[in-house]
Amino acid sequence: MAYDYEYFKKAIFDMTKIDLNSYKEKQMKRRIDTLIDKLKVVGYENYVKLIQTDKERFEEFVSYLTINVSEFYRNPDQWELMDKEIIPELVSKFGKNLKIWSAACSTGDEPYSLVMALSRHIPINQIKIFATDIDKQILEKAKLGIYSAKSIENVPADLKKKYFTEIGGAYKISDEIKSRVEFKQHNLLKDAYPKDCNMIVCRNVLIYFTEEAKDEVFRKYYDTLASKGILFIGSTEQIINYKEMGYLRKNSFYYEKP
Repeated sequence: MAYDYEYFKKAIFDMTKIDLNSYKEKQMKRRIDTLIDKLKVVGYENYVKLIQTDKERFEEFVSYLTINVSEFYRNPDQWELMDKEIIPELVSKFGKNLKIWSAACSTGDEPYSLVMALSRHIPINQIKIFATDIDKQILEKAKLGIYSAKSIENVPADLKKKYFTEIGGAYKISDEIKSRVEFKQHNLLKDAYPKDCNMIVCRNVLIYFTEEAKDEVFRKYYDTLASKGILFIGSTEQIINYKEMGYLRKNSFYYEKP
């Protein structure tokens, strides 16, 4: 079975350039085995044949593989710090045309939260967020911009009223917010990173990576940031060797490139 999984990882890399060696094996293998069992497919080899020939099953696999637990203004106290300190500081350093990357953006909750947070400080037509994720299906959901009541419960009341419309129990985000985000498919472990970002937001994603892969991504983020740029990570994460990488720690979740 271990050999079969080695074959499977190689086959997936050949098809998608997603390197499953960079994910915690026990956790990832359990997720994949659950999906294969649900489809009543016997063995990794037969599953590979299925996703090679069935586009819908292939896209289902990529969607299932990625972790898509997200919500607007997740951990509100960290967003309050963003509003009161981080954004004013960035504007004072870099001006209002900020270059911001929302990495592993999932269903769009985070980049759209960023636009709303920035709109308190910058005219909305000057805001531009570059948002990426490995999962094409999830990016399509993000572009659609329809969310559950639970997903938006932490959005400040004035912003919720201004930028969301209720549709049959769900909530649609305004085109004004959507137009400020550019979505693109991107693999953090393979693709080139943008340059000279004033802020990178990547939260609660790298916990699923191995320590080596996590280390590689944090180092690449450092190289990607402009001097005095900020990295905003999730409440479930920490950069243990941040000093060695060159970061200054502003608080538990915000790190600065000197």
